[in-house]
Amino acid sequence: MSIPDYMQCAEDHQTVLVVVQPVGIVPEDEFFRIYKRITSVAQVSIRDSQRNLYIRYRHHYLPENNEWGDFQTHRKVVGLISVTTCGSAKEWPQTSDRFHCQKDVFGATLYDSRLLVFGLQGEIAEQQRTDVAFYPSYDDCPDVEKRVEDFVESIFIVLESKRLDRATDKSGDKIPLLCVPFEKKDFVGLDTDSRHYKKRCQGRMRKHVGDLCLQAGMLQDALVHYHMAVELLRSVNDFLWLGAALEGLCSASVIFHYPGGTAGKASGREPSLAHGQGQAADAGKRHRPGAQEVLIDPGALTANGISADTSSEIGRAKNCLGPEDIIEKYKEAISYYGKYKNAGVIELEACVKAVRVLAIQKRAMEASEFLQNAVYINLGQLSEEEKIQRYSILSELYHLIGFHRKSAFFKRVAAMQCVAPTIPEPGWRACYKLLLETLSGYSLCLDPKDFSKGSHRGWAAVQVRLLHELVYASRRMGNPGLSVRHLSFLLQTMLDLLSDQEKKEVTQSLENYTSKCPGGMEVLTLPDGLKLPPVPLSKLPIVRSVKLLDLPVSLRPHKQKGLLENNMSSKSPFIYSPIIMHTRGEERTKKIEFRWVQGDVCEVQLMVYNPMPFELRVEHMGLLTSGVEFEALPAALSLPAESGLYPVTLVGVPRTAGNINISGYHTSVFGVTSDCLLDGLPSVRTSGCVVEVIPSLPRLQLSTSLPRSAHPLRPSKEELSSSVSVQLFNGETQQLTITLENIGSEDLETLEVTSKTCNTKEKLFGEFLSWDLEEAVSQLPLKPGQSVTLTVNVKVRLDFSGGENLLQDLNDDGISVTGLPISSPLRQVLKPRAETKPLGSESSKTDYNHVKTLEAVMTFKYSGGAGKMEGYYRDLSLGVHVDVEPSVFFTRVSTLPATRTRQCHLLLDVFNSTEHELMVSANNNQDLVLHPSECQRMAIQVAKFDFHTLPQPDQEAVRYTNPKLLEEERLHAQASMISSTLGITWNIISFDGEASVEGVLNQLVLEHLQLAPLQWDVVVNGKPCDCDIIADCKVGDAVPLEVKLTNRSKNAVGPFALTVVPFQDYQNGVQNYDLQDAVTFIGSNTFYIDMVKPTENSACMGALLFLYTGDFYLNIKFQDDSAGQGKELPPSWFGLPSVHIKALEAPIEAGA
Repeated sequence: MSIPDYMQCAEDHQTVLVVVQPVGIVPEDEFFRIYKRITSVAQVSIRDSQRNLYIRYRHHYLPENNEWGDFQTHRKVVGLISVTTCGSAKEWPQTSDRFHCQKDVFGATLYDSRLLVFGLQGEIAEQQRTDVAFYPSYDDCPDVEKRVEDFVESIFIVLESKRLDRATDKSGDKIPLLCVPFEKKDFVGLDTDSRHYKKRCQGRMRKHVGDLCLQAGMLQDALVHYHMAVELLRSVNDFLWLGAALEGLCSASVIFHYPGGTAGKASGREPSLAHGQGQAADAGKRHRPGAQEVLIDPGALTANGISADTSSEIGRAKNCLGPEDIIEKYKEAISYYGKYKNAGVIELEACVKAVRVLAIQKRAMEASEFLQNAVYINLGQLSEEEKIQRYSILSELYHLIGFHRKSAFFKRVAAMQCVAPTIPEPGWRACYKLLLETLSGYSLCLDPKDFSKGSHRGWAAVQVRLLHELVYASRRMGNPGLSVRHLSFLLQTMLDLLSDQEKKEVTQSLENYTSKCPGGMEVLTLPDGLKLPPVPLSKLPIVRSVKLLDLPVSLRPHKQKGLLENNMSSKSPFIYSPIIMHTRGEERTKKIEFRWVQGDVCEVQLMVYNPMPFELRVEHMGLLTSGVEFEALPAALSLPAESGLYPVTLVGVPRTAGNINISGYHTSVFGVTSDCLLDGLPSVRTSGCVVEVIPSLPRLQLSTSLPRSAHPLRPSKEELSSSVSVQLFNGETQQLTITLENIGSEDLETLEVTSKTCNTKEKLFGEFLSWDLEEAVSQLPLKPGQSVTLTVNVKVRLDFSGGENLLQDLNDDGISVTGLPISSPLRQVLKPRAETKPLGSESSKTDYNHVKTLEAVMTFKYSGGAGKMEGYYRDLSLGVHVDVEPSVFFTRVSTLPATRTRQCHLLLDVFNSTEHELMVSANNNQDLVLHPSECQRMAIQVAKFDFHTLPQPDQEAVRYTNPKLLEEERLHAQASMISSTLGITWNIISFDGEASVEGVLNQLVLEHLQLAPLQWDVVVNGKPCDCDIIADCKVGDAVPLEVKLTNRSKNAVGPFALTVVPFQDYQNGVQNYDLQDAVTFIGSNTFYIDMVKPTENSACMGALLFLYTGDFYLNIKFQDDSAGQGKELPPSWFGLPSVHIKALEAPIEAGA
C-alpha cells in the first residue's frame, strides 16, 4: 500500500467500505449526482437491533489497498455499487458482463453488490432482481436511498455472521494465520505447530474479531478483544499486529469518548453500545465526563458477544482507554509501525488519526510531535501530485491544532511543488491558489484596512517574500492586474520595512506592470470567487493633515442679520448643556463654521511628505466628495526625496448647493489610481470635513483711481480686499473713484456702502468719507461683465489747534501780530523742514511730530441670484490710508465785543506750518497771506449764534446715554455750526482746503459767541437802536422809547423793572449824568415788564423830551431793588444795547 488516505480518522475503524463506480460510459455530472444521493446514507439503524452500521463510500479505491483488509477490516471493500447507463436491451448483456468484471476486481472481499441501471425500459427492466435496480432516467429514481439502505442491511447480515463465526470458533481446527501482503514470503517454512506460532495466530485473530465487532456496532466487545489481542501479540513480539491492536483499542476508545467524531465535521454519531449491555452503557454514561475506564463483567456478555470461556481468559481487564492513555497507545503503535519499512502508509495514517484526536483534546504541542514524525516518514518515490497532497494535508493538520505559521509553511511548500522544474506543465493557478491560502498563517490579509489595524504582526521578511511570490505567480498566470494589486499592497503595507534599494526595485516593477495594465480601485474577483479589495496608496505621499480653507475675504458669504440659523439642537429641550457628547469620529463629520459658494473655486490644504528615497511624481491628485455635485480640478505634484511636510492645495468647484463632505482624495502614482478615504486614515488630522455650500452669488471686482497702499492698515484687524493710500494736507478733500465690475455669473441686485474709521488717537471733525449712492443704485441690476462707478470724497479735518508746543502765549495785548521775532520760542519750536529731508521721514516726525495718519474701511455689501433668495450676501472691503500733512494751526482764540450786541469779533492766531506760502480766507473777510512758519492774527466779525436751533436729542436717547457723552455731542454740534459759518479756507499753490475751529473753541469762547436766550430790542422814535446806530430826534419833540423782550429760553422769566438813565460821554473819560435840565421823561423813567413765557415777548413803552441839542446816551439797567429773577439769571442774558441819540435843532418854521 503506497498511497495513504490522509482523510482517515479514528472513527473510520467502525465503518464498512463501499465502492461506488461507474460502468461503461456515464456522464460525470450525472454520476456524481447519484453518488451524492448514495453517500447521504452514511448511517443505518439495523432493524431488530439497537446497533448502527456506518458506511464509508469511495468512488476510487486501489485494489492493492484491499489486500490489507485482514490487517484492518475497515480497509476491506465489502460492498460495490455500480452505476451504468443502458439505452436498449441489446446493450444489457454487455453491461451485465462489465458489472461482473468489476465485481471480480474486489470479489474476494465483497459481501454484496448492487447495479443501478438508468435508461433501460421494457421486459428486462420489469424483472425483479435483488442485485439490480432499473430506473427510467437519472431524474426519475425516487427510491435510490431506500435501495442503498436495503443494500447496507444485507452487508450487515454478512458482517454479523462473519463476526459470530470467528468469535465463537471453538473447534479443534487450527486458527489461520492472517497476514499482510509483504509478510507472506516471510512465513514460508515456519513451524506451524509451535506454541509461538499458535499464539501469533490467536492474537491476530482476536484483533481481527475486534475489528469486526467494532464495525458491527459492538463497542464493548471490540474493546475486550483488542485487550486480549494486545496481550497475546505482545507475548510473541508480533509488533506490526500489536501496533494494529493498539490502534484498534485507541479507535474504539476515541469512538466512546468523542461521539461527535474527530474529523472536524459533526457526524452526529452516537456511542455504539451492544444490545443488552445496559449496565455497561450506564457505566459509560456515568464515567464519560471524567472516568477514564469502564470495566466489563465477562459473565454479563450474551450469546451475541464472546463466549464465557473466552472472556474468562482475561478476567476483569481494563476496557476503554482514557484520553491520556489513548495518546500513549497511539505513540506505542506508531513506534511499532516504524519498525517496518513497508508499513509507512499505516504509520502515517496513524499519526494523522492521533493528531485529530489531540486537536479535539486541545493538546497542540503533542500533536505537533506526531506531525513532525509524519513529515519524516519515507513513503518511497512519490509523484509530484502525491507530494502536493501530502504537504497540503500537513498544512491542514497544523492549522487544525492552531500552528498557523507552520501550516502556512507547508502550504507554501505545496504551492512551490505545483511549479517544480520536473513538472512539464507547471500549475501556476494551483500555486497561486495555495499561496493565497498561506496568507492568514503569515498574519497577512489582502484587505489593507484590516492589515493596517494595530501594530505590525508577523515576520516582515517572510511576508515580503510571500507577496513577491504572489506577484510572480500571477504574472505567470497571465494576469498582470493581480500583479499590480499585490505590488500595490506590498508598497502600502510594507513600505516602512523595505530598504531604500527594495523601494526602488518594487516601484520599478510596479511601473513595468502598470504600463501593461494600469491599477485602479475596482474589486478583483478570482475564478474561485475570492474578491481582492482595492489598495489605495495612501502612503505615496503620506498625508498628515487635511484643512478646508475659507474663501478669500472678498468672496466669503454672510447671512443677513435676523436670518441666522438656529444652532441649538432640536434634540434637547435645554438652552445650554455643559455635557458635551461626542466621539472621535465626530471630528471628521462636524460642520465647519464658514461656508462655500456654488460655482466658486474652493480650496483644501493637505500637508504631505514623500517617504521614498527618490523624487515622487504624483500625476493626478484631486478631492473626493459626497453630498453635492463637485468638479474636482486635479493637480500634479513632484515631491523631493524624503521631503518634510509640504503644503499642497487641492481645488474644485461645487456645482450644486447643499452640505458637501470632503471624504478623501485620489492620486495616481506609478500608474496606480487610488481613492484614499479619510475614514480609513485615522492618523490624518482634520478640523472637520463637512461644509455648507450655499447657492451662487455675484462676484465684484474693485478698482480705484488712487494707488494701492504699500502697507496694511495698522489699527485694523479686518482682512481687506484692497487698500489705497493718499497724502493730503489737513483740511484738504480728495476724490476717490471706485469702479465695481461684476465678474461672476449672477446679476448684482443689491448694493450697500458703509464706512468705518479705524481706531485712531487723532480727533476727526466732519465726515472722513462721503458719497452719493443713488446714481450707482439706479444702474442695478448689474449684469455679468458690467461695471458701475462710485465717487467718494476723502475729506480730512483733524484738530487745527496748535498742541502743547504751539499754545505758548504770544503775550500780546490784542494788537495784531504780523510776524514773530527770530529769537521767538515759537519759531524755535516750529523750524521749517529742511528741503533735503523727505516728507514724513522719521527725523521730521521726531522734530515736529506733524504727519498724522487717518485710516478707514469702506464696505461694499452686495447680493443677487439664488444666494440672495436664501438671505446671503458678500462684501468687499477697501482700506483707505491717508497721511495728513499739517496745513495751518490756530494757536490762540479769543473774542472781542462788536459794535452791536448781537455780534462779536473772533480773534484767531493762525500759524502756517507748511514750507510754502499760504493764504487763509474766511466768509466776508479779507484774505490773509502767511509765509512759511509765520503766525498772524485774524479778526472775524460774526453774528452770535442761536444754538437753540440745533436739533435736540430725544428723551429716549437722553435717558440711556452717558451725560458726559451728551455734553460732548452738544459742544461738537455748536462748534461745527460756528466752523461752517466762518467758512475758513486755505490755499497752498494748487492745493486748497478747509480749516476748522472746532477743536480750538473752549467753553468761554462758546459762551461769548452764543446769542443770549433773552433778546432785548430797543426802538427809539420808531427806529431800532444798537451800539453802532445813532437815533435822530428834534429838540422839544417827544421821543417814543420802546423796550421789547423776547424769551427764547425754556422757562418763563420776569417780571423785570428797568430804569433808563441818560448821560453824556465827553470822550475823555468823563461821563455826565446830571442832565435834569437837558432831558426830561414824559412819565416815569422806570419800565416794568411782566412775566414772559417761553417763545413769547413783551414790550414796555415810554417817552423822552430833549431840551437841548447834543449827543445823548441812554443806559438801561435793572433797578437794584427789582423783584423777580433778575439776580438769578446770568448777566450775559441782560445784554441791553447802549442807545445813542442825537438831538438836533428843530427847524424854524416859515412865518414864525
